[in-house]
Amino acid sequence: MKTYLKKFKLVIIATLIGGYAILSYSFVDNYFEVSKNLDIFATLFRELNIYYVDETNPGDLMKRGIDDMLESLDPYTNYIPESEIEDYRYMTTGQYGGVGALIRQQGDYVVISEPYEGFPAQKADLRAGDKILKINDIDAKGKKTDDISKILKGQPSTAIKLVVEREGEKKPLEKVVNREEIKIKSVSYSGMVSPGIGYIKLTGFTENAAQEVKEALLTLKKDPALKSVVFDLRGNPGGLLKEAIDIVNIFEDKGTEIVSTKGKVKDWDKMHKAMNAPVDLTIPMTILVDRGSASASEIVSGALQDLDRGVVIGQRSYGKGLVQQTRPLSYNAQLKVTVAKYYIPSGRCIQALDYSHHNEDGSVDKVPDSLISAFKTKNGRIVYDGGGVTPDVVVETKKYSNILLSLGTKNLIFDFATKYRNAHPTIIAARDFRLTDAEYDEFVAFLNGKDYDYTTKTERSLEELKKDAKDDKALDAINADLEALRLKLAHNKKEDLVKFKPEIRQFLEEEIASRYYFQNGRLEASLKDDDELKEAIAILSDNTKYSKILTTVVKAEKPFYDEKREQELNRKKTEGKN
Repeated sequence: MKTYLKKFKLVIIATLIGGYAILSYSFVDNYFEVSKNLDIFATLFRELNIYYVDETNPGDLMKRGIDDMLESLDPYTNYIPESEIEDYRYMTTGQYGGVGALIRQQGDYVVISEPYEGFPAQKADLRAGDKILKINDIDAKGKKTDDISKILKGQPSTAIKLVVEREGEKKPLEKVVNREEIKIKSVSYSGMVSPGIGYIKLTGFTENAAQEVKEALLTLKKDPALKSVVFDLRGNPGGLLKEAIDIVNIFEDKGTEIVSTKGKVKDWDKMHKAMNAPVDLTIPMTILVDRGSASASEIVSGALQDLDRGVVIGQRSYGKGLVQQTRPLSYNAQLKVTVAKYYIPSGRCIQALDYSHHNEDGSVDKVPDSLISAFKTKNGRIVYDGGGVTPDVVVETKKYSNILLSLGTKNLIFDFATKYRNAHPTIIAARDFRLTDAEYDEFVAFLNGKDYDYTTKTERSLEELKKDAKDDKALDAINADLEALRLKLAHNKKEDLVKFKPEIRQFLEEEIASRYYFQNGRLEASLKDDDELKEAIAILSDNTKYSKILTTVVKAEKPFYDEKREQELNRKKTEGKN
C-alpha cells in the first residue's frame, strides 16, 4: 500500500511539474511572440516614415494601424486618443463643456436642430432651424457638423458669438452664447400616461442614471393613484454596468444576484448583487425594449425578466453581452477593451454575435441555433441565450411609408416645423397638440415645388426586371408591356399625402411640439400613437393577464437567427407600405 501511495505521489508530482513546464513554456512563448512582433512593428514604422516617397503623418498612420487591428476583434474594443477623451467622457458621464444643442447638416450650412432646455443655446434664444452663418466672425459656409461641433464645445464660462439666419427674419441675428458644463439627464421624461399608470423614459446609463430613475419613481409614487409603471428602454444603447445593477436594485431586494461577469482574467470574474435597499418590490411594471436596446439596457430588461419582476414588451433587443473596461495608455490615451461576458440571473448570456470566430472576409456570424440553450426564470418560464432579450409580449415594428421617409430625410418636416414655430408664438400642451386639417393642407401647399420623390419597392423590382431583360436581349419584345406596367404602378405623391396623412401628421406634431417644449415635448407628442405603450397600458390594466404572463410556464419558441432573414426584415422596415 505504501509503495502504491509513493508511486501515486510521484505521478502527481510529475504531472504538476509537467503542467507547470507547459504553462511556463506557454507564458514564455507568448511573451516572446508579443516582444518579437512589437519589435517588427517598431522597425517597420520607423523605416516607413523615413523612406516612404511622400511625407507621412505618423499620428494618422498609427491611429489607422491601431483601429484596423482592433477592428479584427470586436466593435467595442476601441483606441481613444487624447484628442477624443472629451467625447468619451461625454459618453460615460453625459457631461461636456459647450452650448447644449444638437446640430445637423443642411446644404452648405449647419443648422441648430434641437437646443437642450435650460442650457446656453436655449437661454440665448437659439432655435431649431437657425442656420449658422458665422462663428466668432469666421464664415461657417462649407463647414461640416464635426467642424462646427468642435468650435461650439469648449471650456465652461467662455463666450462664443454666432450669427444665424432665421426663418421670417429679414436680417441675420447675432447671438452671444456663454458655454456651460452640459449634463444631459439619463431620464429624459417621466409622468403619468394613463390613470394609475406612470411612465419613465431612460435614454442612457451615464453616471447617476440609477439615482435619476429612483427620483422619478419616488416622484410618481407621490400620486396616490399610482398603481403601476412603464419603464421605457427603447433605443437605449447602454452605458455603465454599475448603473444597470443599481437600477435593477430599485425593484429587487438587497442581496439579489443581478449579473455576473466572466472573462480571461479570473480576478475580474464577479457576481454583482443588489447592494441597496429597494424602492418598491411589488409595483407591477412593464419594460419596453426594441432593436436599439443594448448592453446595460439588456442587463436591466433581462434581469427583470429572469426574476419575473416585470413583463417585457416590444421587439427582440440588440444582443450585446460583452463588458468593456478602460485601460490607461501613454500620453493620456486610453484603450476601451472587452474584458468579459455578462450573465443575467437565469445564467444566460444574450450576446448575439460570435466575435471569437471570424470568417475569411473578417465578418462574424450569429450564435448558431444549435448552440442556443434554454434557461429558466425564477418562476420556471423558459428563456433562451444567444440573441438578445426576447420580449414576453412581442409587438411588431411599425412600418412607415416611403413618402414619410422621404419627407424626413429631405428635412421637409423639419423645415415646416421651423416655419410653423415662427408663425405661432405658442401652442397648447404637447400631449394635447393636434395639427388641424387646415394646417395639414398648409403643409401640403408648402411642399409645392420641393423635391421629395422616392422609389417604391415595386418600382425598383420593375427596373431590375427591365435590366435583366436587356441583359437577356429580350427587352425589345416586352418593353411596351413593361412601360404600360410602369405607368400603372407609378406612385402619385399627392395621393400618398392623403393616403398616409395620419402617420405624416404624427411626425409633424412631434417635430412642432419639440420647438416649444424641447425633448420632453417631442416624447409626449410621440406617446399619443405608441403601439408598445398601448400594449403596456392594456396589460397593466388587467391584473389577471399581467400575473398570467409572469407565472405561466410554457415552452417558448426557440429563437432561430438566419442572417438572410435578418437582412430581409431590416430591408422591409425601410420599404414602407407600398
